[in-house]
Amino acid sequence: MRHFDFSPLYRSTVGFDRLFTMLDSLGQPESAQAYPPYNIERTGESSYRITMAVAGFDQNEIEIEAHRNQLTIKGTKITEETDAEKEFLYRGIASRAFERRFHLADHVEVAGASLKNGLLHIDLKREIPEELKPRKINVTAVSGDTAQSIDAKTVDAKAISSN
Repeated sequence: MRHFDFSPLYRSTVGFDRLFTMLDSLGQPESAQAYPPYNIERTGESSYRITMAVAGFDQNEIEIEAHRNQLTIKGTKITEETDAEKEFLYRGIASRAFERRFHLADHVEVAGASLKNGLLHIDLKREIPEELKPRKINVTAVSGDTAQSIDAKTVDAKAISSN
């Protein structure tokens, strides 16, 4: 596999550090990150769902933590006394502990989580604060004594306040 060195680009760019870090991580093997398998899907205009296959885990064995822009999902299998008494001829259902981390975009919050049929569903919702959304401002043009209103002009509120 080819390996690209992005270090010369670090000193000539500003603000793209995260992009180069992501590109560097693509070249690294993800053997430690292969379990458990997951899907990420868009369920609406501003809603998403992470579906993770956690067969054999109960809801009290899974811990979900959202801190800043990082979502951490941990699974720790509680061993039962009956497992020690059983003799397995083949054990294909993984019961090992796992930890999976997802980096969330700005203003993405966890809306809820559910466990059904061995699949863990984590619903995410992107809610942009009202002060960061673009606003529509009516512009009034004055010509002589009558005022004419011009609708649907998007005007940057910062540009108005600076004038």
